[in-house]
Amino acid sequence: MQYSPDFSKLPIPEDDGGCNHLLGERLPAVMLASTRGNQLDLSAIQGKVVVYCYPMTKQPDVPIPDGWEKIPGAAGCTLQSCAFRDFNAELQVLGARIYGLSTQESLYQQETVERLHLPFELLSDADFGFTNLLQLPTFEVEGKRLIKRLTLIADGGKIVKVFYPVFPPDKNAQDVLDWFVQNAD
Repeated sequence: MQYSPDFSKLPIPEDDGGCNHLLGERLPAVMLASTRGNQLDLSAIQGKVVVYCYPMTKQPDVPIPDGWEKIPGAAGCTLQSCAFRDFNAELQVLGARIYGLSTQESLYQQETVERLHLPFELLSDADFGFTNLLQLPTFEVEGKRLIKRLTLIADGGKIVKVFYPVFPPDKNAQDVLDWFVQNAD
């Protein structure tokens, strides 16, 4: 059974300004491990890229961290990924390439791609190279440093839109699609 939080009962994350510096910045030239078994540098991709950053996905039969649902914006990674899966075709028609990014190891992410039937790559920033260079907001739980949920849209390697905070996470893909429609060339 898939973990599915009731967002109406979860604390809503506040905008702490953790992403105010990102608009107009360039994606860093960092090699990220992909669930397709290769290394990917997001800064080298020409065209439009959507990078949704999420704390962590839950694996079946593995409990979520204690207090997970009390952390504003933490819960809902699986539902966010599923929403991007469901809107992937529409976003591709608008010229966008979708990537999910977390600090989980690529092998862990591979299970998520297979279980959720994701048509796009998940990228691992387990060494925090991408996160640190962009100074992405993070939090810590059970001794693990995780990225706060946010979504970047880049065009030719330059960040042109930031969604932060993202809540509820299952609506993020629709918000991104709406932005692309409103900002079509």
